[in-house]
Amino acid sequence: MSKKLKIIKKISSGYIEQSFVDRSALYKGQPHKGLTLSITRKSGRDKTGQITVRHRGGGQKIKYRVVSTLDQNLNKKAKVLRLEYDPNRTAFIALVELEDKEKLYILAVEGLKVNDVVIASEKVKSEPGNRSVLKSLPIGAQICDIQIYPDSKKYMVRAAGSSATLMAVDGDYALIKLPSGELRKIHSNCYATIGRVSNPDHSNIRIGKAGRKRLMGVRPTVRGKAMHPAAHPHGGGEGVNPIGLKHPKTPWGKPAMGRRTRRRKRSNKFIVKRAKEK
Repeated sequence: MSKKLKIIKKISSGYIEQSFVDRSALYKGQPHKGLTLSITRKSGRDKTGQITVRHRGGGQKIKYRVVSTLDQNLNKKAKVLRLEYDPNRTAFIALVELEDKEKLYILAVEGLKVNDVVIASEKVKSEPGNRSVLKSLPIGAQICDIQIYPDSKKYMVRAAGSSATLMAVDGDYALIKLPSGELRKIHSNCYATIGRVSNPDHSNIRIGKAGRKRLMGVRPTVRGKAMHPAAHPHGGGEGVNPIGLKHPKTPWGKPAMGRRTRRRKRSNKFIVKRAKEK
């Protein structure tokens, strides 16, 4: 078990050992007021009250932190004021202050510390937190928070502990190896952050008890076999029964396993090698 995890020992038969990420190095106050928004949860229901997203509801009240990148502030040095916990995502975030005193939240990469200075530019030093275009980064570099296409506000590789590898740059496109193992071409003018996303121990956390999951806004999930026939294609029957179908199905009658869910997309031509199927 990592030294960055705190473990609470088992105290009863129904209480498994819990573990928490050590947040002693993070800021313990309130988030920056100018970069937070109030969000109203619908508990998995639409405006008519019908459940449209199953197994969601409740949870603690949280505020949304507006997390951006340095792409809109090129060539401006940003000083890291503090590192913070964000309840909306698995990674930690960093509050930075630009040269013109503007403050932003950005994703924190592993190794980023308070008072570090980061910058986004077409040519930067190969240091964690700096941001540059793919064609200017060294081959083999670990990168994250990658633009999908130039001038886009959509990014990938942002989960805790994740990183992609820059394999090659050939003309207008760079070859990226994503965390899933997929090899994909991305335009070489897209920006990416050097380093791996912070909080790599997130995947080692043990929830430990059902109540902790409910505080996250997750409601119970049961097997389709345990339901009645009107609620699930696998339901019904006396006693312990198999699903009664040739292939497993979703609650809406669609094939559940073994069927590709990715439709025809124009971006398929950029996939050099697909991810390995588990």
